[in-house]
Amino acid sequence: MKLAIDTTGKTFTVTKAVEEKKDQNGRQKADRNTNELLWQVQVMALDETGGEVINVTLAGNAMPKVNVGAVVVPVELEAMPWATNGRNGVAYKAKTLTPQTAGKSA
Repeated sequence: MKLAIDTTGKTFTVTKAVEEKKDQNGRQKADRNTNELLWQVQVMALDETGGEVINVTLAGNAMPKVNVGAVVVPVELEAMPWATNGRNGVAYKAKTLTPQTAGKSA
């Protein structure tokens, strides 16, 4: 089950450099449907209630061009709850991360 996330009023700041999303054998994962390579970007989501650090997965055959400290806007951000072997959490995926323009308020 995928849940679309409303990013209105939230600020997203890149907190860690882009990394390849790897499988248990150390190989870069690819999207099951498109076969595009998967990348992981750590961001801090901040709104009036506080902040949370999340990892966002992006698909694309070129490494996303975002820098640590950049304020970005996730496009089509989705949350996917998961549970495996007694562990659970939420995975986040976005179509892309675009730089926030100075004139746009968060």
